[in-house]
Amino acid sequence: MHRLYLRIYLAVLASLAAFALVSGFLWRQLGDLGPAGHAFEVAGTLAQNVLPPADAPGAVQQAALEKIAANLGADVALFAADRTRLAAVGSSLPAPDTVRERSGWLRSWGGPHAGAIHLPDGRWLVARGRHDRHRPVFGFFVMLALVATAVGVGAYPVVRRLTGRLERLQAGVESLGAGDLSARVKVEGRDEVAQLAKSFNRAAGRIEELVGAHKSLLANASHELRTPLTRIRMAVELLKENADPRRKRELEQDIVELDALIDEILTASRLDAVGAGATEEIDLLALASEECARYEETQLTGEPVTVRGDPRLLRRLIRNLLENARRHGAPPVEVRVGRAGSEVELRVSDHGPGIPDTEREGVFEPFHRFGGERAGAGLGLALVRQIARRHGGDAHYVGREPSGGSFVVMLGLSPPRRAD
Repeated sequence: MHRLYLRIYLAVLASLAAFALVSGFLWRQLGDLGPAGHAFEVAGTLAQNVLPPADAPGAVQQAALEKIAANLGADVALFAADRTRLAAVGSSLPAPDTVRERSGWLRSWGGPHAGAIHLPDGRWLVARGRHDRHRPVFGFFVMLALVATAVGVGAYPVVRRLTGRLERLQAGVESLGAGDLSARVKVEGRDEVAQLAKSFNRAAGRIEELVGAHKSLLANASHELRTPLTRIRMAVELLKENADPRRKRELEQDIVELDALIDEILTASRLDAVGAGATEEIDLLALASEECARYEETQLTGEPVTVRGDPRLLRRLIRNLLENARRHGAPPVEVRVGRAGSEVELRVSDHGPGIPDTEREGVFEPFHRFGGERAGAGLGLALVRQIARRHGGDAHYVGREPSGGSFVVMLGLSPPRRAD
């Protein structure tokens, strides 16, 4: 049973069924139709054998009734078939109802019960213990209360187990809210509570991952920004004494590098925002053509394909791939756009030295450095993978023979428009 509401519903039904069965059993055992009813019939036969006939004088019946009641310590009354009192010993007792035809208990709310014995000749013998005169007897209702208590005690562990899981989930949420990003809850069962625990663990893991990525991003970005800023500071000091054109160009290049890095950091921040960016249908081949026109020795081939996404982010994806090929590869740079089954493939290849197998996933990490080299990958390729995943795809690197390599980005096709 995987549905929580069904488990609770069936638990309630099972409790009610158990209560009904036990109540019916008690009613059968203690009621007029059970063994007690048979005992009443036996007692009626025995009483008729002791009492005088129904047509005997009243004094004779009174004497016989007193003899019976002498050793019982009870109030006793004898009634005719028409409920007329024939004889009585002790306190007054009520006559059985005219609709009653069987022996049984004469129950009164809040008062003691009396037993009514139907004699075979039609008379009624009613008796009540004298010790019960001033003590109300609730017999059957007391038993029902005990049964209800037993059912409640039995159902408590089931309900407690369900609520205990919810309490542990609440504790996990509170721990996460207090700043413990490693907080997780145990997944128990396969119902809605278990699914909620899985969702919480996924959300907590994603939050921890995002916070960790931001911390790493800011730490690495501050380190990377320090180098061009230091060079700019030194260049500015030198320009005060001698305005060297070469140093001016270097200063301009540092400023461009710093501006590009800041732009990539801002782009990465936008990608982390849920629902960031507008989506529209884009001709990926046309977009790649516009970006390839900015670079020399770049060859573009392929077919027009339409994808749905954010044009600014997809433009940044293509530009980062081309910029990476220009910096670390060798011309010519080949760009191809086409279909690959149900997806769109964007492939950017160069003829450079390529990337070692051990580094092919590392290049997609922010500011990844190759084997301790000072030059790092920056944020460009990390943004490529983030943008691809934002558009339902992914990015990876494949080697080429005899040299070079290709960055392959897979994106989802835009569904064809229906004619109006």
